[in-house]
Amino acid sequence: QVQLVESGGGLVQPGGSLRLSCAASGFTLDIYSIGWFRQAPGKEREGVGCISRSDGSTYYADSVKGRFTISRDNGKNTVYLQMNSLKPEDTAVYYCATEGAYGSSCSWPPNYYAMDYWGKGTLVTVSS
Repeated sequence: QVQLVESGGGLVQPGGSLRLSCAASGFTLDIYSIGWFRQAPGKEREGVGCISRSDGSTYYADSVKGRFTISRDNGKNTVYLQMNSLKPEDTAVYYCATEGAYGSSCSWPPNYYAMDYWGKGTLVTVSS
C-alpha cells in the first residue's frame, strides 16, 4: 500500500523546536522531490518548502526561511522538517507530498497540480 505518513507534531512553546518526519511505505522516496505544506485553521494551505530529488536543493517560504530546514535520508526513506524558533503563527497541520517521479527539481513556488501523494498531516501547536 502506497502511503506517506507525517509524524513528530505536538505542542511546543514559542521559541521551541520540533522535527517532523515524512516516511514513505510501499514506494521509494528517493525518486521524488518532496514538498512540505501547512494549513492553519481558517486559512488556505500554503507551501513551507521543498527539497529537490537530484541535488537536495531546498527552497523555503519567506515566513520560515532561516528557522526551518528540510533534509532527507534516502536510506530511511524519510524526509525531515526541522523547525526552530517556533512562533504561534506556525501553528498548523503540516503535510508532506511527493512531486513528479524522476523530476530533477522541486517547484517553488509550489505547483499543487504536480504533487502525487499526500500524507494526512500532523498537528503542530505553538503556544505558551
